[in-house]
Amino acid sequence: MRVHFISIGGSVMHQLAIALHRKGYQVTGTDDEIFEPAKTNLSLEGLLPDRIGWQPGLITADIDAVILGMHAKSDNPEILKAQELGLKIYSFPEYIYHESIQKKRVVVGGSHGKTTTTSMIMHVMKQLGLDFDYLVGARLEGFDQSVNITDAPVIICEGDEYPASAIEKKPKFHFLFPHVAILTGIAWDHINVFPTFDFYLEQFVIFINKIEKDGLLIYNASDPVLKKLVDENKRADIRYQSYGVPEHTIRDGRTTVTIEGVSGPLRVFGNHNLMNLFAAFYACKELGIHTQDFIAAIGSFTGAAKRLELLASNKTTNVYRDFAHAPSKVKATIEAVKQQYPDRKLIGILELHTYSSLNEQFMLEYRGAMDKADTAVVFYSRHALELKRMPGLPAEKVYEGFGKEGLLVMNDRNVLWEWLQLQQYTQSNVVLMSSGNYDGLDMLTFAKQITE
Repeated sequence: MRVHFISIGGSVMHQLAIALHRKGYQVTGTDDEIFEPAKTNLSLEGLLPDRIGWQPGLITADIDAVILGMHAKSDNPEILKAQELGLKIYSFPEYIYHESIQKKRVVVGGSHGKTTTTSMIMHVMKQLGLDFDYLVGARLEGFDQSVNITDAPVIICEGDEYPASAIEKKPKFHFLFPHVAILTGIAWDHINVFPTFDFYLEQFVIFINKIEKDGLLIYNASDPVLKKLVDENKRADIRYQSYGVPEHTIRDGRTTVTIEGVSGPLRVFGNHNLMNLFAAFYACKELGIHTQDFIAAIGSFTGAAKRLELLASNKTTNVYRDFAHAPSKVKATIEAVKQQYPDRKLIGILELHTYSSLNEQFMLEYRGAMDKADTAVVFYSRHALELKRMPGLPAEKVYEGFGKEGLLVMNDRNVLWEWLQLQQYTQSNVVLMSSGNYDGLDMLTFAKQITE
């Protein structure tokens, strides 16, 4: 097979390129910018382009597949050349399906918890020595890639609802056709992609209709929006498995879960993680994994990168980093830490960084999201607004939206940094929630500084 990547430097694209190269395919690719770690990773595999920039001369009639990343625009000269030659152009998820037609496909969808649930299934299967391929949206301990394509009989995929490519606007998870599907919950976000809630919901209805005949849908019945959607779109030719929060206990900051009479301690915590775990259990059960084996294996799972990731700690203080930015994710993260450590002060620091979260009209979606935090800070940078070419976000609109008494709103990194230095952190947990980087502040150093 000869495969060419347009935008090979993408965080997931370059890993698929490496996986196919290791499988024995002839792989080429181009990009107009390649950053670390993709640059080094590609170089080590001999796949780094000889020069930066688009090279339509590389697009020839003997290419079996052109794989198109999100970074490339529809007028890209390589796309135009491939179209002129009549070559097959795949979006990333289309190609994953192409490589997985003969595999049993497990796809995890939903507005939140996709990465963690996918990672949990992968962790259990690896602990049990089972052979599988995978696609996941974060770095996971024990895996050197976030994508792997081999001749394994099963593939575990995180199913993203956002557009597949510049020329294929349908959501990524519409292309994966699962035998086992998981829906973790529905919470409207990314209003630049899904301008109305009804349009967003429709994408999940389509996903349900893409499940293979005789397949299984595992869904979070504690989410009223999702439960209503599933109930109103029942299919007679697939099976259904609902789930919620499994039986568990919390003692001295440690959670023990019980499923089907089997108990075991966990290294993760929070109702959202427990629900993710329950969904992962049902998927593993469908793959033939016994309950006692699942409980034994999941006990060593520490979480995916930036998902309630413990940055630093001592006997009285923990500092967590979390990718949470959508309202439902912020709320779940805050409540999880407070539930696990009810006697510690909880300091929540949220950065508004996405298009939706910086939109004045979206602020009311955050109502109540940080209510369980003892001290709540919302930070956003003018630089982020400028980069996205968005109008200013008045601080009073943030106050009104969150509705949190005593909320601190900051939009200057120096002000935030000075405030952080003045706080007392004994008997406290700090939760850093962001999909950005706090306008360049070194939060890892801060975490180590307050716990050493």
